[in-house]
Amino acid sequence: MEERNVAIIVETSNSYARGILRGIHDYARSRHGWTLYLTEHGRHEIDQSFAGNWKFDGAIARIETDRMAKIITTMNVPTVDVSAARLMSGIPWVETDDEAITRLALGHLRDCGLQNFAFFGDPFYNWSIWRQQNFERILGRPDIIRSRIFNLPTRKEPRVRWWTQREEIRSWLESLPKPVGIFACYDGCGQQLLEICRYYNFKVPADIAVIGVDNDELLCELATPSLSSVIPNAFRTGVYAAEILDRMMSGEKLSERKHSIEPLGVRKRVSTDVLTVADPQVAKAVAFIRQHAHANIGVEDVLHEVPLSRRVLEARFRKALNRTPHQEILRVRTNAVRELLLETEMSLSEISEALGIEHPEYLSVFFKKETGLTPREYRDQVRGRSFLKIAD
Repeated sequence: MEERNVAIIVETSNSYARGILRGIHDYARSRHGWTLYLTEHGRHEIDQSFAGNWKFDGAIARIETDRMAKIITTMNVPTVDVSAARLMSGIPWVETDDEAITRLALGHLRDCGLQNFAFFGDPFYNWSIWRQQNFERILGRPDIIRSRIFNLPTRKEPRVRWWTQREEIRSWLESLPKPVGIFACYDGCGQQLLEICRYYNFKVPADIAVIGVDNDELLCELATPSLSSVIPNAFRTGVYAAEILDRMMSGEKLSERKHSIEPLGVRKRVSTDVLTVADPQVAKAVAFIRQHAHANIGVEDVLHEVPLSRRVLEARFRKALNRTPHQEILRVRTNAVRELLLETEMSLSEISEALGIEHPEYLSVFFKKETGLTPREYRDQVRGRSFLKIAD
């Protein structure tokens, strides 16, 4: 196998970037001729070691500064970009699917029974702008939505003194109809928003529920309260970027286009641990379903708890939550499986037993139908394991 010396210019300072690095490494392990060059650095920092004039066969880079774009151009090797900054034309790039992320975030807030939504963004980053655009398009009503968007100041440097905006953010939060679900463009902004809510005594999640993006475990758990977050598939992003680079280094010509990677789901924490449903019977039914998420219940079990016919319950469910009781049971059960896969080392048989499902095979089929992944694939991708062969 031909030897390949590959430059990896991706920061090591945040969870999303480290997920990309795990994916690249996993792909490289299957290519015995690959060697990877990586040095520790933070986001937007310039890797000075490239001044050593190393020789590379290809590069995977988060191109987020003009200077880094110039360095990559000087290297004159096949390159895949894993940044949304788009500072270098003519090369393929692999990034998050921002529409899918936005739909997941809003879907999760709707699952909490919320009907009012807002967006907290940072226009320094393209992905924040794209998530805001998707937020506006999905919700419609621009006359209302505009007042429910708050962006940190536009600037040329990455760092922002967000705390200097706290009075403006406070006024914005006070203006929002309550209860409200806020989609923060990423976990950093979500944590900032939670700090301001805590400082000014806004009730989270009772009045303000917050969800971020990236599922940075340390950042989310250190937030007060802990922050719910959309889980990107950073591992698959790394694998996909490496697979594309492999094809380019073998002489294949690939066009400049975005390869979008869908997220894996939502990790619910305290910041969205709320259920707001006006219909008391639907609220009672949902509470029963969630309380018995680890039991093998059906719609008939729910009907024993609420004094309604199946037809009436389904109609009121659709009106309140835009789904049926059966769909709610499947959704809650899928989330229960996700949590056990994420937080434990339980086998599929043990998870099936814990959920009252007689056959593990049924659990695997049901979970794949709901998520598009088998339980093992889901656990491996979230944890950054197991090489995935990407189809053309």
